[in-house]
Amino acid sequence: MNTEKFEMVAKTFQGLEEILADELRGIGALNVQPGRRMVAFEGDLATLYKANLCCRTALRILKPIYKFTASDPDALYEMTKEFDWTSVLSIDKTFSIDSVVNSEQFTHSRYVTYRVKDGIVDFFKDRFGADKRPGVRLQDADVMINVHIDGNRVTLSLDSSGESLHKRGYRVAQTEAPINEVLAAGILLKSGWKGECPLVDPMCGSGTFLIEAALIAANINPGVYRKRFAFEQWKDFDEELFESLYNDDSQERTFDYKIYGSDISPKAIAIAEQNIKQAGVGRYINLS
Repeated sequence: MNTEKFEMVAKTFQGLEEILADELRGIGALNVQPGRRMVAFEGDLATLYKANLCCRTALRILKPIYKFTASDPDALYEMTKEFDWTSVLSIDKTFSIDSVVNSEQFTHSRYVTYRVKDGIVDFFKDRFGADKRPGVRLQDADVMINVHIDGNRVTLSLDSSGESLHKRGYRVAQTEAPINEVLAAGILLKSGWKGECPLVDPMCGSGTFLIEAALIAANINPGVYRKRFAFEQWKDFDEELFESLYNDDSQERTFDYKIYGSDISPKAIAIAEQNIKQAGVGRYINLS
């Protein structure tokens, strides 16, 4: 098992950084440092997988792979091309790029995306031939690369999550404007909810608070409903390790109270019922 330590970044909503930092400490992350809408931490592959599976308030988990400074788009291109992209990509894979830019030198995140893409593609062309290169896909790419530019400081990271982690996988139907699952979990955790008393949501809508509360109370990992994580496509994916973490329900606990949900809309209750059933937490929740 690979226990080599590396740095990671968990993204979240503003105001939930301290909650997420606590969650990360709880799964054994090291050197946990909350920032703005993110928490930096360190750990090994198991920590990376656990952060995706267990953290209720994380939106995505990034693994920085390359840092440098660049003063203009040409320098960005040249520096990108210097990295050994065969370590994370191969010519039969596809990749996508997501850029977050806060910089006076780089004003357009889309242009940043183009230049980084060119740097990666040209790295492969130079080594393997003009037509030998990984493909670019906007949706469902094998490897998702995150570009973060702050002033002239550039960080290229691998996105280990793929689709945002708020998309748990239990929502089969939704009412208009459902609350984001990560936000719901964050509000519940901020309230001090640990399942030590009953909980009532009198305007429950599609049931997001009810389900997130049940997952917290029974200590069920929010990631167990998801079909896939981006790290499953990585070169260093340890399937055995991931399976053992995914199937480990030893942390789950009994919940001795009930969660009560009601709504004025029969349609909302019908939708909540479907989502609760999909999440498998019906025994904890009373709907009316």
